[in-house]
Amino acid sequence: MKRAVQKRTLETRARLVAAAETLVADKGYEALRVEEVVLKAGVAKGTFFAHFRDKEALMDQLIGARIDGFLDEIETLPPPRDVAALVAAIEPLMRFMTCERYVFDIVLRHSGAALTEEIGPIASTFGRYDQVVSGWLAGSSFRRDVSPGLLAEGVQAFSVQAMALHFCALHSDRNMTHRLAEYLEAWLMPKTT
Repeated sequence: MKRAVQKRTLETRARLVAAAETLVADKGYEALRVEEVVLKAGVAKGTFFAHFRDKEALMDQLIGARIDGFLDEIETLPPPRDVAALVAAIEPLMRFMTCERYVFDIVLRHSGAALTEEIGPIASTFGRYDQVVSGWLAGSSFRRDVSPGLLAEGVQAFSVQAMALHFCALHSDRNMTHRLAEYLEAWLMPKTT
């Protein structure tokens, strides 16, 4: 049986997360330093490591929570009727995930694509994203020759590809959402010859 987490432990963790969120708002994710977090939270450095394995584990928590917030908003939207509406619905999430190269790198490493040993906050959001998009596509006018789940996985894969090319010197000349729209037109509305 798992031991109940003490109230003080939860409060300390909440202070660390709040301190990190404040620092991120001021300096960004990559510039965040553990030393600044513990100073702002008023705890010892060892206390930080009692709550988080390292800075990246804290980033998984912070970024995962932000992605969940975007998914909360996305879930309130009506199902998109066309590719343009679908891209518009997920664009704010994509903008956040590409707000810094560091954020995108953390998202990729913790998405499950990199075979992480544990399912953390970011990996959980990828599953939630698939559920939301799959639900949209289930009753849509998009292609019906494959399952909504597979269609949603494709939307997610093409989103990641468009975001990755956003950071590529050879391909950054095209707008990320325009590129995604082109991918999704081909994926969701294939032309028959």
